[in-house]
Amino acid sequence: MKVLVIGSGGREHALSWKIAKSPIVEKVYVAPGNGGTELEDNISNINIDVGDIEALSNFASDEEIDLTIVGPEDPLVSGITDIFIEKGLKCFGPSKEAAQLEGSKEFMKQFLKKNKIPTAEYQSFKDAKQAIKYVEEKGCPIVIKADGLAAGKGVTIAYTLEDAKEAILQSLESEIFGEAGKNIVIEEFLEGEEASFIVITDGTTAIPFASSQDHKARDDGDKGPNTGGMGAYSPAPIVDDSIHSRIMEEVIQPTLKGLNDLGYHYCGFLYAGMMINEQKELKVLEFNCRFGDPETQPIMMRLKSDLADLCYKACEKKLAGESLEWDQRKSLGVVMAAKGYPHKYEKNNEIRNIPEENEEFKVFHAGTKLKDGSLTTNGGRVLCVTALGDSVQSAQAKVYSEIENILWDDGFFRRDIGYRAIDREQNESS
Repeated sequence: MKVLVIGSGGREHALSWKIAKSPIVEKVYVAPGNGGTELEDNISNINIDVGDIEALSNFASDEEIDLTIVGPEDPLVSGITDIFIEKGLKCFGPSKEAAQLEGSKEFMKQFLKKNKIPTAEYQSFKDAKQAIKYVEEKGCPIVIKADGLAAGKGVTIAYTLEDAKEAILQSLESEIFGEAGKNIVIEEFLEGEEASFIVITDGTTAIPFASSQDHKARDDGDKGPNTGGMGAYSPAPIVDDSIHSRIMEEVIQPTLKGLNDLGYHYCGFLYAGMMINEQKELKVLEFNCRFGDPETQPIMMRLKSDLADLCYKACEKKLAGESLEWDQRKSLGVVMAAKGYPHKYEKNNEIRNIPEENEEFKVFHAGTKLKDGSLTTNGGRVLCVTALGDSVQSAQAKVYSEIENILWDDGFFRRDIGYRAIDREQNESS
């Protein structure tokens, strides 16, 4: 089987790396890929942008690609799956209609409310004065979200009225997020602990992946601006067996039923960002219609099952009876980013001395490219250094030990990834 993976980030490196290990896969293409995918055995980069759906579908048709897996959200929201299916091509990803779950915060919130799926109280606004008045009535902290896609940077947790007003004006009047921010959703601030819960689904059957926890804030202690993610680990201890069952029953199954009731085609990964408080109340923070990044990297390190086979069976609506097998060790990944991220940063800085992978360790690439034989930076989030360990603490220790060997003057990273899980481990052992 020949597989095309669409995307250029750490998620796509991890997915293509795992897919290339499948005994049923002959060749993996990644469009456009990055420096890491270019260095992998049995993986070839294809110089086609993720937004050029016509060129991508033509390539898949000409090369007789058996399965296309869409990594990022933009092409899904643009309807790539519909176009591939119209051409008779198997495409693993939801339809344009179903991808509104991620493409529009307002659609998602209305969908959750209609289907009685727990989420934060909210209102949506296009007018800045009305939005500011609402915030003044509700008080802070409060959450302001751009309605559309903003690469993980369209969310502001405002702890003061000044911060809330600034976020509202930047989105609705300064239009820093363009079309994505011309409508905003303002939500109540939820206390608790976040977890990432991802399933693979054929639209009817949903099989859960191992849980994980992302770290969105740029700086240690969950301080600083929101990012696309600075690191993650799996599993997330907050998601015990009871919480796991409840998320499936209270969130995932009602979501699939609600989509089917609308007649929307959903085949792909479904990501529910959950908030879980001390009373074990569950609320959906967000839906993504694809795998999370950087959650993909530690989850793929633990996955033992054949991902290519499962994705193909999902496209055939044959997931019933399937299951996933996991390495019982913990996994943790730390993102190395370019100085200045998530704001302005430089590209084309050389990275040297990337450690070699082994059974317990792997460096996944995101914003990298090969230039005259050298590895250089090509984005904000650049590497995800990932390891397995018998505990989260041991996995973390391996990662930070290896990061010290990487030579990159312009890179930075959080030094506390996994701290919640490590605190739990230490408390349990004391």
